Amino acid sequence: MTQPQSASQYKWLYLFIGLAIMINFSGLFIPIMGPDGALYALIAKNMVLRHDYVNLFYHDADWLDKPHFPFWITALSFNLFGFTTWAYKLPGILFLLIGARYTFLFAKDLYNKQVALLSVLILLTAQHIVLSDNDVRAEPYLTGLIIAAVYHLYKAYQNNSFWQLLAGCIFTACAIMTKGMFALVPIGGAIAGHFIITREWKMLFSWRWLLAIILIAILILPELWCLYQQFDLHPEKVVFGQKGVSGIRFFFWDSQFGRFFNTGPIKGHGDPFFFVHTALWAFLPWSLLMFAAVFQYIKKGSKNVKAHEWFCISGALLTFLLFSASKFQLPHYLNIVFPFFAVLTAQYLYYIKLQKTQRAIGVTQAILIVLLLVVVCALQYFFRPQIFSWVTAISLGILFLLMMVFPYEAGSSNIPKIVYRTAIISFIVNLYLNLSFYPSLMKYQAASEAAVYIDKNNHNHIPVVVLGDDYVTVFEFYIDAPVIKIDADGKGELPSKPFILYAPVSVVNGLTKKGWIIETLSTYQRYWVSRLKPSFLNKNTRPKELTTTEVVMVN
Repeated sequence: MTQPQSASQYKWLYLFIGLAIMINFSGLFIPIMGPDGALYALIAKNMVLRHDYVNLFYHDADWLDKPHFPFWITALSFNLFGFTTWAYKLPGILFLLIGARYTFLFAKDLYNKQVALLSVLILLTAQHIVLSDNDVRAEPYLTGLIIAAVYHLYKAYQNNSFWQLLAGCIFTACAIMTKGMFALVPIGGAIAGHFIITREWKMLFSWRWLLAIILIAILILPELWCLYQQFDLHPEKVVFGQKGVSGIRFFFWDSQFGRFFNTGPIKGHGDPFFFVHTALWAFLPWSLLMFAAVFQYIKKGSKNVKAHEWFCISGALLTFLLFSASKFQLPHYLNIVFPFFAVLTAQYLYYIKLQKTQRAIGVTQAILIVLLLVVVCALQYFFRPQIFSWVTAISLGILFLLMMVFPYEAGSSNIPKIVYRTAIISFIVNLYLNLSFYPSLMKYQAASEAAVYIDKNNHNHIPVVVLGDDYVTVFEFYIDAPVIKIDADGKGELPSKPFILYAPVSVVNGLTKKGWIIETLSTYQRYWVSRLKPSFLNKNTRPKELTTTEVVMVN
């Protein structure tokens, strides 16, 4: 009787994982959100336009903040598919799916196939994972690279394989060339943490780790060479308001440790509990189960250290604690340890035997499901999205019906029905966000809307001028023509008339008063879409949060 039940469980898990993958792709065509996503897209676009894959430029100035790897991958995608929204987002989503694959392989090796499949489902339905596949930055790349590195290094230790060690070092080097030296924290923490806790001192000081350090040092040479060429060879360049800035020093110290100790050029204000309350919403709808899983794992593991694996808990908690102690904190930083959290949560759910605990989980998750449904309904009621198609409505209705009448035979003692219902609520929330909320929200990112309008209507290739404010990055990525920037007073090297101008209506009115002859072509309502406030989300109070921008013809 056991085998058919397992086969049935695999079938349902495969189906739900397939749905989760589709949900992660559902934001592929939503416009790129500024400022960060548009900034990274524009830098990669500049790479392609300049045919320069060594130097990073932003607004014709040298840019030193993030390493090259994501820009190289995005530039490759742009070369293949053009400067489109989906060409920017696709590589990030694919790297996240690589991470899901390695999460499966790692969990299967540590536990079993059901835990592995459940780990993948939890990872792909965690709220901030789906959000990061829409608002793509460095984290989808890192999530895939870090768990892949840990898996191969674990296999190198297990099988004494040089090729596994090399694969682990390649993924580690790519992770370092994505975010900097802090990428070593979850990777090294996972491997070293296990050996320290289990007191496998011989393995901790094995020669293979010295070889790994040498290999990683060799593999990150392309990044170091690029930084040396752009910055260290040119001390006369002004970066962060000063000359003599070393790109290599920034890479090894200021970029990561400088932020951690708040001594670098980019500073922040840390809160030791920031990532605790971030995890509560970012790992929804699994966050409460994740906290319970971590607590129970440490509690049980402390009684028999040798009988447990400590890779996941070490990689996750060391990174979590270091991020919490840092002075520079952003919610998406936490995504890189979600594969570890997914495995820990999956094994916790799989091995629960007490009916009392199962009932408590069922009640807790049922309450959470109801609360998330209330949030979606409230968002629909107050926000009133412009885009809400019948396809969206029918899809949400089918998912809701499936959640209510989920087949009895789909549940088991290892994976109860509440787990599938929890996954379904993630599908409902994120399908609503990606098919209705975000497409409607991005209508208020006026810069991308205006750029697309100009691209479609500027048949005579008239010069395009834009006000050089905080929104210009989005505009520059989406516009097909070269852009000329002016300040709020209309000062700058203007082209000969006629030309097209995109600017706030207040600026346009000021230019009209100066005698400019202006014809309004298109008008937009603008809002900083990455900084949502209740007064904006409420349709009745939204107008006071908006500013008006225009595309005009200057004759």
